[in-house]
Amino acid sequence: MIDQVFEFVQNHPLLVGAFLLVLIAWLVYETRSASTNALTSTQATQLINREDAVVLDIRENKDFKAGHIAGARNIPQSNLDSRMNELEKVKAQPIIVVCKHGQSSGAAQAKLAKAGFERAFKLKGGMAQWQGDGLPVVKK
Repeated sequence: MIDQVFEFVQNHPLLVGAFLLVLIAWLVYETRSASTNALTSTQATQLINREDAVVLDIRENKDFKAGHIAGARNIPQSNLDSRMNELEKVKAQPIIVVCKHGQSSGAAQAKLAKAGFERAFKLKGGMAQWQGDGLPVVKK
């Protein structure tokens, strides 16, 4: 098996080089974008307690009702553009965007930043990480 890998690398150096270049570029991109405006559960809790941050849960209503962070507002990601005006009152406050696993909150956070919300953050790992850290959730 290993002999076949070495043979492939020797026979296709450009293909292997291109693959490695794309892999490195992707890793750099992911590393940079993951840390941009992302908060851990601890940092989010501190921001909520110290600066009265608004928690914006972008999951669907069904998931929101199954368990969410206390005081969170639910605006599903599919409705965010049409309901952005609901957040105008809290534009000066920090906003923490929460999704299920922390993967789709980045897009919503970018939309908020583009709309002028200067202190928009995303929760690393989403609700899965929040619950994994043993932090409380409210069920409605």
